Amino acid sequence: MEDLLGQTWKDREFTLSSVTELSSDASEASPGIARFTSDGLQIHQQSQEISLNFDLRTSQIFKLGPVQSVCIMEGSDVGKAASYSTGVTIQFKNEEECEAFHSVVQQWIKKANVQAGSLPNGTLTTSKSKFDEKIESSSAKMYFHYYGQLLHQQNMLQDYVRTGTYYAAVIENRADFTGRVVVDVGAGSGILSLFAAQAGAKHVYAVEASEMAEYARKLIAGNPKLAQRITVIKGKVEDVELPEKADILISEPMGTLLVNERMLESYVIARDRFLTPTGKMFPGVGRIHMAPFTDEYLFIEIANKALFWQQQNYYGVDLTPLHGTAFQGYFSQPVVDAFDPRLLIAPPMFHVLDFTKMKEEDLYEIDIPLRFIASVGTRVHGLACWFDVLFNGSTVQRWLTTAPGSPTTHWYQLRCVLSQPIYVMAGQEITGRLHLVAHNAQSYTIHLTLSAKMWGPGAEQGGIIQTSSCKLDLKEPYYRMSQAQAYPLAQDQQSQPLVQTQDINIQSHELEEPEIMQQISPNSCAQIDSLMQKI
Repeated sequence: MEDLLGQTWKDREFTLSSVTELSSDASEASPGIARFTSDGLQIHQQSQEISLNFDLRTSQIFKLGPVQSVCIMEGSDVGKAASYSTGVTIQFKNEEECEAFHSVVQQWIKKANVQAGSLPNGTLTTSKSKFDEKIESSSAKMYFHYYGQLLHQQNMLQDYVRTGTYYAAVIENRADFTGRVVVDVGAGSGILSLFAAQAGAKHVYAVEASEMAEYARKLIAGNPKLAQRITVIKGKVEDVELPEKADILISEPMGTLLVNERMLESYVIARDRFLTPTGKMFPGVGRIHMAPFTDEYLFIEIANKALFWQQQNYYGVDLTPLHGTAFQGYFSQPVVDAFDPRLLIAPPMFHVLDFTKMKEEDLYEIDIPLRFIASVGTRVHGLACWFDVLFNGSTVQRWLTTAPGSPTTHWYQLRCVLSQPIYVMAGQEITGRLHLVAHNAQSYTIHLTLSAKMWGPGAEQGGIIQTSSCKLDLKEPYYRMSQAQAYPLAQDQQSQPLVQTQDINIQSHELEEPEIMQQISPNSCAQIDSLMQKI
């Protein structure tokens, strides 16, 4: 059999720029030769007297980058699962040499009538991957284009709450990282991989599907003391193969309302594919917090957007037939901003997502029953939401929170606004349901229902007296402002504390059931009934 260059696969040789044993430092690399024989592949490192022989029927060969590959030799322990802990990383002179090498590998395997066990890292299967089957291609293209730009990576890096909390969670838990294999899921600029290397990781595999992978390689190469322990792999975690299992997964998979962009699913898939049974996840737990709120200013602001469609003589055209549709359209957008926690009119509750145990399918549909007790009599304009995640390190447990009243992050908070507010009195029970349904544009449709129950004497005999529902698209939010708006304080609120959720030290067994957080004193906004009647 002849390869594309007209040479037989047998006795084909490749000159290697460098050969490094997996158990060695990059400083021990030296040039070498890769030679194909009838028995398989022989790799000789100039600094070593002994060559390594790879049986291509049992060994694994992965493409780590344009000019870099790794050859892993299967262990020979009888009765045990295959081990791929012995091998070398090889560097070619150019991309053409690397491509030719892998072409010969496939020819050898075909000649030996052996099916290839795995795909090279960063390549895709000929059929659709799991990611492609559930996400429409146009959404994925825009998503990876967005995260492939440095200006968006800079926006996240400059979120000092986000970046600083990740850094502290890693460095304060050096015991979890020292000497361990780490996989950075959706590595982006590679900053978390560099943190893991700083904490003493044995090796870090930075997996990134967007063009940002090339920038990550450049950034990591510019930090040579850490770069020798980091390998950037361009590809989706659903598709790539890694040469060894990970002791730790680290990732920043959170989107708006925690679940937007559906990267949590990839995080869980990476857990199942790459993490050892006793491995750790940073973060390991997420919580979605919810509380009803009152905000007349916000409600009027949204409603006023539709006033344009109330014109009866717009260049001689009556626009009013579209007013109702426009009104509902504006209320179908979740509001992303930083709000004053005193707008909350009941203590919040939360829903736990345990990344270490949940299944990928658990994220396709999330159903959260709601129950609150109103602290004041007011109009309820909707449901406010935020999230936090836990880094459950062996040394330090650290929370990253996006709570109102805490330092603002690039996630801000999110509010689902009802087009028909409901009235409540102090002590009245508010029930409902927050139902999130994933869709193929990498986001969720939000279905929210809030109801006010009977209150006062005999309330236990009564039922629902008022209900309001809305349907929103998490993919299309209304980005309102960058900082919390100042609201006037009622006299009895001057000494009330804001919500405190950062650095909550809770044990894992306490995560099994939702619990009520510290009560928040709500703000009694002035009622603007006369104005509302005109809308």
